Amino acid sequence: MSFIVAVQAGVTAAESDREPSAAELDAIEVEMPLISAEVELLDVRIALLDRVPSELDERRVRRARNKVLAERRALANRGVSGEAA
Repeated sequence: MSFIVAVQAGVTAAESDREPSAAELDAIEVEMPLISAEVELLDVRIALLDRVPSELDERRVRRARNKVLAERRALANRGVSGEAA
């Protein structure tokens, strides 16, 4: 009987790959306003899962959606490309 085992080096990342690089941290910092706006929109949507939205709730959703779109536009105008933009 032969056993199939994973090679340790293939499973565990190298020491240099464990932390984000300075460039990756800078990219996250640039995209942070968009990330925050998307989290806010998600919070609004979660709050409305178990009830019928009122007029005020619809305004909150619209405001959060517009904020996400504005942040995406700002990133696009800066020339930052990525999944979210």
